[in-house]
Amino acid sequence: MPKITASSPVLLVRDIVASANYYRDAIGFTYGPDDLFGEPPVFCILRRDGFHLMLALADPDNPSTPFWKLRDKTPNAYFWVDDADTLYEQMKANGAKLDYGPCTQPYGVREFGIQDLDEHDISFGQIL
Repeated sequence: MPKITASSPVLLVRDIVASANYYRDAIGFTYGPDDLFGEPPVFCILRRDGFHLMLALADPDNPSTPFWKLRDKTPNAYFWVDDADTLYEQMKANGAKLDYGPCTQPYGVREFGIQDLDEHDISFGQIL
């Protein structure tokens, strides 16, 4: 039977290059010139630790609404990690816009969240 081998959140953003640079510089994702599509860019594929995050250009007449504005404490993307505290400190040092945490949730996860340039909440959790 065929298997799903990976997944990738897709975020709608106002500026592909500015957002890609934020994810690279503050969050630790990477991308190269072959990962930007369109001129000017309308899509980008970012990578970190074997995982992907995709950015697509939002329609300026119909911008996306971050999930937390629709339902409190709901991130647009969630990544499982092996060391939430160290990752938090790295992102803090790199200028990420920290949203919350790190904190230990009642469901046994050490967790923190950041916001991107378009106010999307991205959470990172470590199972304890």
